[in-house]
Amino acid sequence: MSTEGGTRALVAALSANLAIALGKFTAFAFTGSSSMLAEGVHSVADSGNQVLLLIGGRRAARVADEEHPFGYGRERYVYGFLVAIVLFSVGGLFAVYEGYQKIRHPHELRGWAWAVGVLVFAIVMEGLSFRTAYREAGRAKGTAGWVAYVRRAKAPELPVVLLEDTGALIGLVLALTGVGLTVLTGDGVWDGLGTLTIGLLLVLIAVVLALETKSLLIGESADRSVVAAVRAALVDGRSLTRVIHLRTLHLGPEELLVAAKVGVRAEATATQLAVAIDAAEARVRAAVPIARAIYLEPDVFSAEQAAAGPDPAATPGGPGPAGH
Repeated sequence: MSTEGGTRALVAALSANLAIALGKFTAFAFTGSSSMLAEGVHSVADSGNQVLLLIGGRRAARVADEEHPFGYGRERYVYGFLVAIVLFSVGGLFAVYEGYQKIRHPHELRGWAWAVGVLVFAIVMEGLSFRTAYREAGRAKGTAGWVAYVRRAKAPELPVVLLEDTGALIGLVLALTGVGLTVLTGDGVWDGLGTLTIGLLLVLIAVVLALETKSLLIGESADRSVVAAVRAALVDGRSLTRVIHLRTLHLGPEELLVAAKVGVRAEATATQLAVAIDAAEARVRAAVPIARAIYLEPDVFSAEQAAAGPDPAATPGGPGPAGH
């Protein structure tokens, strides 16, 4: 569902940005507005970003092989991080530079009606793209707030498009304000200030995207609700009596690695344990369909050792109390 929704949002955003970029560069040719130039480069950068995310989605779908036994799901995170770099450098820093130069050397705005017309057209197109991203993200986020959704989403495409479209709409309003004030006052500094503000906005969005995708690249655990579902599915109360410790890791947006040490009864035979573990894996996959790789280690739980706490010699982040 997240992949399909992300693809729809990407295609809608790509179509809108290509049309908008053409219009902005045409307006820049007639007006000489640095805001229009910065916005044109911004649209080109956004178009390139959407192409990168589509490529990442296709490459992530490759089947696991001997060199990559857990598959290529994290390709989507890699391309999401590249998007942040492109947005920061091509979009943000270029706009900051253009705005600074225009403030230092302002010049008269020509053919301002072109700029206003293209900006209004761009706002309409970006609004349509934003509506698609907003609708698809709304389905994906459930009851979570928007900030929490961006921070916790495991699929990068929808948050990236949502933030890009939000930044684009705000940037267009800033550009329209800069052009309007330049026309009203005859002072080209306003156009430069609009461009500079657009650049700072893009840099801020790029930093947010970079931080979130970096966390995904390092490796994030499943959400708390998913971990709770896995924990509940592991225990059957008969052969598997408790979860001693549990680790989860996203191999991709729709691929989850589950590793757990489970407590078993001391009198259980090897055959009984094998049957119980197979049943536990089936329950986990039924409860959490994205749990693709599941590794369970049986152990005889010792209440005394668990009460004593972890072994002081154990490394930080180790399995914690278990017992036999």
